[in-house]
Amino acid sequence: MSQLNIGGVVEDVITSEEFTLDKARAVLKDEIVAVIGYGVQGRGQALNMKDNGINVIVGEGDFNWNKAIEEGFVPGKTLFSPMEAAKRGTIIQYLQSDAGQKAMWEELKPNLTAGKALYFSHGFSIVYKEQTGVIPPKDIDVILVAPKGAGRTVRDNFLAGSGINSSYAVFQDATGRAMERALATGVAIGSGYLFPTTFEKEVYSDLTGERGVLMGCLAGVLEAQYNELRKRGHSPSEAFNETVEELTQSLMPLVAQNGMDWMYANCSTTAQRGALDWKNRFRDAVVPVFTELYDRVAAGKETEIVLRVNSAPDYREKLQAELDVIKNSEMWQAGATLRALRPERRKK
Repeated sequence: MSQLNIGGVVEDVITSEEFTLDKARAVLKDEIVAVIGYGVQGRGQALNMKDNGINVIVGEGDFNWNKAIEEGFVPGKTLFSPMEAAKRGTIIQYLQSDAGQKAMWEELKPNLTAGKALYFSHGFSIVYKEQTGVIPPKDIDVILVAPKGAGRTVRDNFLAGSGINSSYAVFQDATGRAMERALATGVAIGSGYLFPTTFEKEVYSDLTGERGVLMGCLAGVLEAQYNELRKRGHSPSEAFNETVEELTQSLMPLVAQNGMDWMYANCSTTAQRGALDWKNRFRDAVVPVFTELYDRVAAGKETEIVLRVNSAPDYREKLQAELDVIKNSEMWQAGATLRALRPERRKK
């Protein structure tokens, strides 16, 4: 275990060199890891564990059944119905959607027999148990490994030879092995390093981040700038390049490499001065929005919306309609056209 000192705050971090893949295999050698749900997270984690030599099976219904077969899982051997996989598994990775976990819980629960581990990649169902009804039996381990990225990134980073950072937590230790089970599965799914959290902290930060900087705030701010430029007479190409293309293709890679200060230092002096002058104004403008957002997450108001909307029978149709509004907007139509002009795509 390594210790990080960040501004006087000491944090423990576990790297894959400290908890090796060989050690993870040893911890999991007598386990059957059952991945329930072959969706965005389930697929990435299942395939990574399969490639790492872990005894993994998948529990999936009709929706992604054929996809699992195409990617190497064999019906009756490593691919089963969700309940059959849960019955066979010793570590149950519950990777259905949050609404799906609530809907499946009563059927799944009888398969959680003494000594098994129930694994989550999100603290939602446990923390908001009054809304979900997910209350695990006392004689099983309840653990969490939460990759800090989408399921597709979990898989893509693994294939590229790099890992994705994950948080981990133990909610219930019935066997005395909950921690090593959590760390072993965290390494087995391809985590670059693991840092400790709690189920509550994970879900509060995750829900805030998704609605905030990572997706909701980002999309909203991009739209605001693009629309302002268009209103002032700039072409779609110019507005999109100044709003999205330069951000994603030029500046964010610099931030990822060495941090925001380094990116500032490697831009023009005009850009530096303007960014420094306006940074705090933007920060102060959104502070009340983030305060309201976190308060709503902590109070369970955001999760009420998720469970209600995502449990509706026409959820997928309504979701697609909302996504189509984004896809068909001028801004993202401009994006599709301009992405096709990138040199690496023109060569194909």
